[in-house]
Amino acid sequence: MRASLLPRLFLIPVLLAALAGCDTTAGFGSGSASQFPRDVAPPEPVVTEPSAATRAARDYYARVEANYFAQDLLRADGGGSDTPFTARDLAENFIRIAFYDEFAERDGQLIQQSVENRLHRWQEPIRLDVEFGSSIPADQRARDRAEIAAYVMRLSSLTGLPMRMSGWRPNHSVLILNSDERKTAAARIAALAPATGAAAIRSVTDMAPETYCTVFSFTPGRTATYTRAITVIRGELPERMRLACIHEELAQSLGLVADYPRARPSIFNDNEEFALLTRQDEMMLKMLYDPRLRPGMTLNEARPIVEVMAAELAGGES
Repeated sequence: MRASLLPRLFLIPVLLAALAGCDTTAGFGSGSASQFPRDVAPPEPVVTEPSAATRAARDYYARVEANYFAQDLLRADGGGSDTPFTARDLAENFIRIAFYDEFAERDGQLIQQSVENRLHRWQEPIRLDVEFGSSIPADQRARDRAEIAAYVMRLSSLTGLPMRMSGWRPNHSVLILNSDERKTAAARIAALAPATGAAAIRSVTDMAPETYCTVFSFTPGRTATYTRAITVIRGELPERMRLACIHEELAQSLGLVADYPRARPSIFNDNEEFALLTRQDEMMLKMLYDPRLRPGMTLNEARPIVEVMAAELAGGES
């Protein structure tokens, strides 16, 4: 995954019953229209003035994005003739991204390590809600919500997994927060997912400048089936960087958990070349939710199936 984005954690367990009926607007000053009856309009969001830290961060990330653009990075074209890949490339990239974890929590710290794991994915429909920090401008909220809604539909179409925007008992919460809001987000994260570890929470409240966003996916017990996810995105990011976070974090929450530097064209590496889901990424999402695979499969069990699927999807690529 891109160097600037904190890799995924897989934390256990989470009690969804504790989330039933929770107020998805608490503490952040935004509501979801799906929480209200059709004949009752949701209240207008309260927008507060951004802090000096938030304004400084906006300026800083605007310069970062400009630097990426100057290097022809953060591409939005999905890859072309300059980014060929073969069925063998697709199979290997999928294996490295879906069957290896990147980070683990040890002694209260997030430690980078590449460790083979079983296949993880969702089995139940995803209900995704978006919460905004109170200092996120109203026009940015509207754009982000529209982008996320469109992308959720795209992911659902690619995977066959039912996914929709909903404020009713959401099982994936996307938090878009500015500097001060992230620093005070510990209680909200703990309320959404009580099993979140201390190191994971600190990775949000003390988010390093080079980290743009992160996602935590949760499985109950030692199963390989996700039942909860939380994505946190810096609200100060400019448009393309924020959209890159939306694309990568939501896709990785589905089970493409790691980054692999040789994956190209792909958003699942550290080089920032692509901001948006590529044609190879779409193939990997289709493979991940192909019924020939199942949650909990080992790499040895899945490898021959993965090679067949890759040949079917990318046999004509060169």
